[in-house]
Amino acid sequence: MSPERPSAPGTSTPVRLLLVDDHPLVREGVRSRLQGEPRYLVVGEAGNAEEAMMMLIATQPEVVLLDVGLKGHNGIQLAQTMLERAPELRVLMYSMYDNPEYVQRALQAGARGYVLKDAPAGEIVAAIDAVAAGGTFLSPGVSKRMFRSQQPRPILSPRESEILSALGRGESSKQIAKALDLSVRTVETHRQNIKRKLELEGQAELIRYAVEHARGPHRDEV
Repeated sequence: MSPERPSAPGTSTPVRLLLVDDHPLVREGVRSRLQGEPRYLVVGEAGNAEEAMMMLIATQPEVVLLDVGLKGHNGIQLAQTMLERAPELRVLMYSMYDNPEYVQRALQAGARGYVLKDAPAGEIVAAIDAVAAGGTFLSPGVSKRMFRSQQPRPILSPRESEILSALGRGESSKQIAKALDLSVRTVETHRQNIKRKLELEGQAELIRYAVEHARGPHRDEV
């Protein structure tokens, strides 16, 4: 199967979406939420792995929202099987579990994102938007768990790790400088050193790495 490249959100051709979850009420809730989004067209639903593979062939979706915990089957393994059948498919995992190990395995299997089922409806739509546009998405709660589960990288200094975490929270160099009582120039120098040590090219890659690997806790958390 060779599906066409998914349309970017806002274009006239809707992205074809397949929902795979063994709870009909969950599928109904997602479908109802997406009915108000003309950029998406739900072309099929499946409640188990066998139905999912049949619907994959019959409907040729561009994006699949796939439950991690399907009854009788591992959703992550199913994602890998689906991608072997349709390499251009974009998979967004959908789960109640924010276990970093599950997230890592899902990404290694080829999933483009991982969103939690208890996330706000707007976050789920944002996740689909990101994956459909060719990007990646991790629920903020998932990002925090993954960051906390990792040991600090020894190659970064404490100050560099602090700045990397701030970048992951979306703070600008000016905001970081004010919070840490540094000059903007000093923060920019640290950013350059972080890029060099992590072998990252360009500011965009640095920000992407920070968001995916170093999102720290929000200020209002205990």
